[in-house]
Amino acid sequence: MAGDTRNLKYGCNPHQVPARVSREGGLPFRVLNGNPGYINLLDALNGWQLVRELKQVLNLPAAASFKHVSPSGAAVGLPLSEELREIYFISPKRTLSSLACAYARARGADRMASYGDWIALSDTVDVETARIIQPEVSDGVIAPGFSADAHTILSKKKRGAYPIIEIDAHYSAPDQESREVFGVTFEQARNHVLPCFSLFTESEPVTAVKAIPKAAQRDLLVAAIALKYTQSNSVALSLDGQTIGIGAGQQSRIHCTRLACDKADRWLLRQHPKARALAFHRKVGRPVRDTLVEKYVGLAACGENQVCRDPALLEPTEVITRSEKERWLADFRGMSIASDAYFPFRDNIDRAAASGVRYVLQPGESLRDEDVINACNEHGIAMVFSGLRLFHH
Repeated sequence: MAGDTRNLKYGCNPHQVPARVSREGGLPFRVLNGNPGYINLLDALNGWQLVRELKQVLNLPAAASFKHVSPSGAAVGLPLSEELREIYFISPKRTLSSLACAYARARGADRMASYGDWIALSDTVDVETARIIQPEVSDGVIAPGFSADAHTILSKKKRGAYPIIEIDAHYSAPDQESREVFGVTFEQARNHVLPCFSLFTESEPVTAVKAIPKAAQRDLLVAAIALKYTQSNSVALSLDGQTIGIGAGQQSRIHCTRLACDKADRWLLRQHPKARALAFHRKVGRPVRDTLVEKYVGLAACGENQVCRDPALLEPTEVITRSEKERWLADFRGMSIASDAYFPFRDNIDRAAASGVRYVLQPGESLRDEDVINACNEHGIAMVFSGLRLFHH
């Protein structure tokens, strides 16, 4: 599809030159616009694998918002509620394709982390999806194709320099993969395992609660597949076909869980009527709004009678009080959580339960599995042991 070698401006950092990517027999992608860099291509190729796998498993268009070789968000193309349209900056009058819904969800999961993302899309990009991407701050996009009108819209981003990559949808990587670190070559079998097909048909929950609804099964798979392409250690919360909080690259499992749950809580608080009613000056752009909303929902933990003051707001605004926050979050239950390796202690379950988690997917085989199972039983949580670790480095 492309030549054997593509020279890059530099590697991870500007002083790392020369830099290039290569593959004997030709690269499996074409650059249609712009000039993607080293990190861009890492995000693009990891993101493409994620969305391709989501599409294969769930038979829905899929999208990922990637930053620094981990997804900020991942989703399949389910319709958006009125509340999600509002917090994702989607007009209620706008017609959305399933692919456009998938990207709006992936970007909206963690809009702060997605600033300057690399976008991966499972299907040919249509006009509806291109129009969702157009106003966002993004570093590039990879997909198996682009309609002519979508390409025209996207190629105008970044003053015409927006990187657009067309991936060969039929390309499959070799079974053996290698990398070099400090002059030493590592080799291993590629992680071809799809973490899905037998998890809910052959693996019965190990907890007292056995029932896992179809929607929760889907959400657990979204989380697990996202983790397969997330820097370890990693934990992900999901709901309604999208991740809502990812804790990536932490040395401690509980820190992954806390980070993922805190992000999920903030995602829910962004939908609170007070947060949705924030009144911005007309010329305030999306990045400033995202930053201020993040600040605003963070103030909800500070106590009663707090006021948010900022030049971007038309007027000082009362924050969500602690009691309002607790009542709002208590109304949300039925979230799913997945972990790329076993939960070593029950503290992970206790923290997840506090954020409304009711379904858990993890490999199991910890020395303290019984403690973790007992914690799930105390909280009324259903948990499946997959027996499948999903480390990614």
